[in-house]
Amino acid sequence: MKKVHPIRDKQIIEDMKEFLKERNERDYVLFVLGINTGMRIGDILKLKVGDVRGEEISIVEMKTEKIKEVPINRSLRSALKPYIKGKPDDEYLFLSRKKDKKKKGRAIDRSTAYKIIKEAAVSCGFKKNCGTHTMRKTFGYMHYKRNGNIAALQKIFNHDKEITTYIYIGLEKDYLDKTMMDLNL
Repeated sequence: MKKVHPIRDKQIIEDMKEFLKERNERDYVLFVLGINTGMRIGDILKLKVGDVRGEEISIVEMKTEKIKEVPINRSLRSALKPYIKGKPDDEYLFLSRKKDKKKKGRAIDRSTAYKIIKEAAVSCGFKKNCGTHTMRKTFGYMHYKRNGNIAALQKIFNHDKEITTYIYIGLEKDYLDKTMMDLNL
């Protein structure tokens, strides 16, 4: 598996949102939720409509088994509101077009989510390796750039060490590259 990168260019983020919104509202909301919450794709895909009706999303993270409460910000609320209108609370938020054997709707799978994000990224000029984790890393990168608080981001991501968070969002490489580029002998 190749390492994926955060999207660092706000224009590419906006272009991807526009691309996805024009193509499919479900895919647009998936991307907006991912970049605004920093949630892992496995946790995103298990969400049901009722999970996003309040002011925050409360889940037990699959990877850590820790309870996580994620506030729903203005951007996410404006994407969710028309999308969930009239949908039953027990329906998966990101419903697959495929039907399962029980004739009940199921969520899209990870590979479908990957294809959605990858296609949008390529179409919008994102040149780095990209996948579903790009949404989480983009959230982290943009959160750090806006707030400059690695400790807060570390807590949001449930990382044990700050250095893990720096590495995760690509800032350690930035720093090391800069030190090497500044050394001109």
